[in-house]
Amino acid sequence: MEFPIFMDNHSTTPVDPRVMEVMIPYFTKAFGNSASRNHSFGWEAEKAVDRARGQIAQLLHCQAKEIIFTSGATESNNLAIKGAAEMYHEKGNHIITVVTEHKAVLDSAKRLERDGFEVTYLPVESDGLVSLEAVKDAITDKTILISIMMANNEIGVIQPIAEIGVIAKEKGVLFHCDATQGVGKIPVDVQAMGVDLLSLSAHKIYGPKGIGALYVRKRNPRVRIAPLIDGGGHERGMRSGTLNIPGIVGLGEACEICEKEMTEEAARMKRMQQRLQSLIMEGLDEVYLNGHGEKRLPQNLNMSFAYVEGESLLMGLKEIALSSGSACTTASLEPSYVLRALGVGSDLAHSSLRFGLGRFNTDEEVDYVAKRVIETVIRLREMSPLYEMAKEGIDLKSVQWAEH
Repeated sequence: MEFPIFMDNHSTTPVDPRVMEVMIPYFTKAFGNSASRNHSFGWEAEKAVDRARGQIAQLLHCQAKEIIFTSGATESNNLAIKGAAEMYHEKGNHIITVVTEHKAVLDSAKRLERDGFEVTYLPVESDGLVSLEAVKDAITDKTILISIMMANNEIGVIQPIAEIGVIAKEKGVLFHCDATQGVGKIPVDVQAMGVDLLSLSAHKIYGPKGIGALYVRKRNPRVRIAPLIDGGGHERGMRSGTLNIPGIVGLGEACEICEKEMTEEAARMKRMQQRLQSLIMEGLDEVYLNGHGEKRLPQNLNMSFAYVEGESLLMGLKEIALSSGSACTTASLEPSYVLRALGVGSDLAHSSLRFGLGRFNTDEEVDYVAKRVIETVIRLREMSPLYEMAKEGIDLKSVQWAEH
């Protein structure tokens, strides 16, 4: 076993060596600009881009020409939400999203509110799922876009995307899905799911950082979005800028590997996830699973350990890369807004750990991580008067603490 152990695969993943191998020639030999139409270097680059579009389209069940390349899922989310809002603002100014979305979606929505749009932020149930009735009831004659993520980056909960797609279609509202954590891990079919815009990123599926894509539906309906970046009219005029050929090649290859290996990989991840969960729960009391027990990514496990500080727990597990809350918000000392939305109290929200299993994790690592988590929680609880009081049956909520 090699240390440190990486079990934070929702934040990023290592590049698969097979992906790296196909990328290398495009840095040094086939380094052309795909917009250069008058020599072989440009033609070769364009051919590589076309192939990658096809590989991504295969995974999403769409047409290659519906794939727009971006710098990553954050840009894809911004482009989808702001681009659709600008293009369809004469039709309406209302957008629907969910309180547990990634900040790239929530902050884009907040920006639009400052520009005069109205945004409904739907709550979630205690298991992290959004209610279909709530989605339906939120739609008005001014609603132009619904944006709901496929799988949550913190708690791994998978939303009922196909059912939301049906509601959106019935009402004639565009449907955007941030599928960054879902693509390559669970089956995604934009046709069957009724999705009009879909965001994804390479670095969550063993591809390179700095490259992502946005699926933009071409038919039934034809979706149009205003660009965020103006320039040479690249990517059907939706995203100008010289294409990142090595990154695009890497994203395409990563998608093809997922297409071939996803079923087998998901089964292995699920087995490892269940083993990790049962080992920890057998070894400790007062441990709580966050998010729906079944409707979740096979790679994800998010647990709260009562009477232990999440940060102290991470410090005690220095040889293991895990996260407390979401990697994009760990600079904040606030408890996870996702866990708070589930109704988790701030004490338990502060004591949560996210385990993100990945392609290169082993059974041996799972056993080691479970053992170390149990040891560390026991050690920290031995130092906690709160745990001792709770074990003695004292109701901590009724305790009057002296003020200094």
